[in-house]
Amino acid sequence: MGSYNKCLQLALAAVLAMAQGIAQAGGYVDVLDLPARASALAASSPLSGVARAGERLVAVGQRGHIVYSDDSGQHWNQASVPVSADLNALSFPSARQGWAVGNDGVVLHSQDAGASWHKQLDGRQIGALLVAHYGALASAEPGNEQWPLLVAEGQRLEAQGADKPLLDVWFANERLGYVVGVFNLILRTEDGGQSWTPFQDRTDNPQGFHLNAIASTGDGLYIAGEQGLLRKWSEAEQRFVALPTPYQGSFFGVLGKPGEVLAYGLRGNVLRSTDQGRSWTPLQTGLHASISAGVVDAGGAYRLFTQGGQMLLGQGAGAGLRRAAQPAPVSGAVQAADGRLIVVGSRGVQALPDKTPTP
Repeated sequence: MGSYNKCLQLALAAVLAMAQGIAQAGGYVDVLDLPARASALAASSPLSGVARAGERLVAVGQRGHIVYSDDSGQHWNQASVPVSADLNALSFPSARQGWAVGNDGVVLHSQDAGASWHKQLDGRQIGALLVAHYGALASAEPGNEQWPLLVAEGQRLEAQGADKPLLDVWFANERLGYVVGVFNLILRTEDGGQSWTPFQDRTDNPQGFHLNAIASTGDGLYIAGEQGLLRKWSEAEQRFVALPTPYQGSFFGVLGKPGEVLAYGLRGNVLRSTDQGRSWTPLQTGLHASISAGVVDAGGAYRLFTQGGQMLLGQGAGAGLRRAAQPAPVSGAVQAADGRLIVVGSRGVQALPDKTPTP
């Protein structure tokens, strides 16, 4: 057995040495500069988000994979993507214009409904953006103690390099949008991503908690994050203001419709508000698995999906939720043009039955 282990170790060492030699010979290429590799398995590889671009479906995932479908998810094509960084979320405010975000602070833009993408921003630039923006404010307001702190945060990001993930993106239209990420990382654009403005000073988050999701419910724009963080855009104050909640665990998403909003997160927790976030009521889900994705379907019903593979159905006004089986963990969901629910996760793309499953 000892001889076998020694041979195995020698073989492993040889493989590692060969891999190192190949890497040295070819030279290291940063994932931010390495285009995503074409793969016939891209649609069945781990995917993290899915959205509608008109009637087209577009999904993003690991290693820069982006796939799209023009037949409600029956067949998928792989998009041309200039990076190999893992991608986490996407937003299409119109049928042709879309944005995707991911690890290493990457922001991608598509002008052809997700068939091809180009990079607008990455983590190598974000620190400098903060330094320049807050440095200018510090010069204009030398007595404001907030600005030097935010300049220092930008300098820290510059020193650490491009390793800060962007976790979600939301665009109101083809010009106005936000990206959010770890450690209160939030940027806003008003020109379709040609330039970005840091918004840390306009977000009530003094502890620097992660911002996991940003979404509009029709009558409000919300941010969900760790340790009970919920924020809502205040037009009057021109900032994201804090909302008190009865739950201090992490939230992974927000969804809703005019007059109603749900926030969901760890251990099956779902909160409901009918007064635009001023007060929240916990809903009984009967689950302990974290809720990782949600969608409001064409009939107005809520569908919430867990990391454990369950689906929750919210009927009527959303006052109650009931369970339904779902075979695999889900990280994103959308309703296709033909009415089917399309979900993505660790097993790639799946289409759920047309008929609402019963618990």
